[in-house]
Amino acid sequence: MQKSNDIQLAQANTDPGFKIPGGDKPAPSGSQPAASAPAGTPAAPAPDGSNGGLSGTPPASGIEVTPVAGAPATDTSSRDLIIGGGIFVVLLIVFVFVRNAFANHLVKRRVAPSSADTAGWLLFCGLSFLSAAAVLGVINSDRFLSVAITGTLLVFGIASLVGAALTGRR
Repeated sequence: MQKSNDIQLAQANTDPGFKIPGGDKPAPSGSQPAASAPAGTPAAPAPDGSNGGLSGTPPASGIEVTPVAGAPATDTSSRDLIIGGGIFVVLLIVFVFVRNAFANHLVKRRVAPSSADTAGWLLFCGLSFLSAAAVLGVINSDRFLSVAITGTLLVFGIASLVGAALTGRR
């Protein structure tokens, strides 16, 4: 029992922000810690009647752990990146068809073919930048929704769309 108390005191001295749940309450007089039970005895049954799990481990104490407000951003799994990349590639394929339709529409409106082609490619780039910002924001908003990443993509996307509108005029 003295060793357990020494560990609690050592933790209290080294980490002032950590507190052992239930450490400040005295233990009931008839209970003994699970670590001091003899090795041959089975674990005590839980209050709900179960034996504490398949491996005979004691049941969880019911302490809920919530993330801290300043916790670092979670890492993006490779599965999320693959799905996001696939969605982005599908959008790029759709944008190629939109570019061709836009360039043909401008040529029918009597815009020079070279200007219509340039406006089409600017439209493609603008839509690509905007969709990249949207896909990255959906994949992991904590990591990618920042001025450095999403802001840059949005600025280039909007600038490309404005360039496509100005180039596509007669």
